[in-house]
Amino acid sequence: MKKETVAAEIDRRSIWLLLIVKGRRILFFLALLSFLWYIVSIPVPEGLTPAGRNAIAIFFLCLILWVSNVIPLAITSLFAIVLVPLLDVLPRKEVYGLFGNEAVFFILGAFILGGAVMHSGLSNRIALFIMGRFGASPKRLLLSVYLLSAVLSFFMSEHAVAAMLFPIVLDITKSLGLKPGTSGYGKLLFFSLSWGCVIGGVATFLGGARVPLAAGMLREITGKTIDFVSYSVAVLPLVAVMLLVGYLILTRAFPMDVESVEKVHEFLEKRIRAIGKVSYTEYAVGLVLLLTVIAWATIGKITGLSTIALTSVVVLFILRLVRWKDIEAYVNWGVILMYGGAIIMGTALEKSGAASWMAERAFGQWVVNPWTAIAFFSLFALLLTEGMSNAAVIAILLPVGVGLTQRFSMDPRIVTYAIAIPAGLAFALPISTPANAIAISSNYVTVKDMAKLGAVMTVVSWIVFNLVARFYWPLVGLGY
Repeated sequence: MKKETVAAEIDRRSIWLLLIVKGRRILFFLALLSFLWYIVSIPVPEGLTPAGRNAIAIFFLCLILWVSNVIPLAITSLFAIVLVPLLDVLPRKEVYGLFGNEAVFFILGAFILGGAVMHSGLSNRIALFIMGRFGASPKRLLLSVYLLSAVLSFFMSEHAVAAMLFPIVLDITKSLGLKPGTSGYGKLLFFSLSWGCVIGGVATFLGGARVPLAAGMLREITGKTIDFVSYSVAVLPLVAVMLLVGYLILTRAFPMDVESVEKVHEFLEKRIRAIGKVSYTEYAVGLVLLLTVIAWATIGKITGLSTIALTSVVVLFILRLVRWKDIEAYVNWGVILMYGGAIIMGTALEKSGAASWMAERAFGQWVVNPWTAIAFFSLFALLLTEGMSNAAVIAILLPVGVGLTQRFSMDPRIVTYAIAIPAGLAFALPISTPANAIAISSNYVTVKDMAKLGAVMTVVSWIVFNLVARFYWPLVGLGY
């Protein structure tokens, strides 16, 4: 038996070129550290303190790492936590104390509550029931997927909702025999899934951790707070208009190339029968979540949102509704580290005076009144969130935006909304948010489809947001 011979390829490039190629990651970090060292070594600019200069150096280092994503976002935040006390921006004790910010524990509690709802099967049951009950025609089924994605994202992470509904929507497309990439109705279903999650995800504190992050940074920087009800009251008109506009855009962009959805009903009925009757765990978890939301809305200002969230988590475990091994898969520790580091970075910029110094020099000539401040920061947040984590967008823009509010005697909560809300409205690219990536992974939606319609939605989002801010917010005590 003859042995097979394999032809070997010889790399004829020079050893120096190979070393550069193999070592480019090390070279990148050496260059980055050299950049950091250069900034902290230059004379302190007029109007800035040494601590402020060093805070700006750390900020730009983190900005480069957040944009390039060379290392995980959480590790970049850990790097910031190390550098802030090391470069004498803030005392070490204060830095590590900031990591215990209330927002971090609210995010942890929200992750566990959302995980309990998903693990119990309650969210899946609700999804199947609503689609089966209200999806009697192609248009109504589409609307069910769209609104269900949005409403569930009011109470759970939009990423988790997209992941949970994806297999159901995929099975619906298969039961209808829709062809990937060509079926207009298939595109509509998956766009409805992603857009519903994105729009619904900005409606409350629970749709994504970016709003608690912004609230936590605001509290550390200014001492002002944003409560659960006030935020939702401010943003719900935007959500309602965006849901309506999004649906109109979708239904005019692609044809509904199906006449009947009877096969879908057969599939949904089988799934509902398979999961059986509502269990005690589903009832109990649903009741805990309901009472938690009521408590946030009624006594959240008195007790604090994180206290209520963590109390509910303790109740879940006391009643043995969940086990830690069941729930830990739903807790994104990387996000928690990322957000803790972002709060520290924002506080360092503000307390050192770097935030107001940067705001005045970078944006002072462009932002001439409160209205332009809102328009400017909302536009930047919308554009940046298409290419990077929305948490990174908030970490970059919020300290600068709050620093600029002093110039116009603006309520800093307004610019916080102007950054945190648009930072969640990512429509154009699959890298913008997991909901978009999940829609692309179905193969029914193409990147070209998403970029084309997403660009339209981005423009619409910016216009609607600014109209809501200009005419509605003064009616609810957010005048500027």
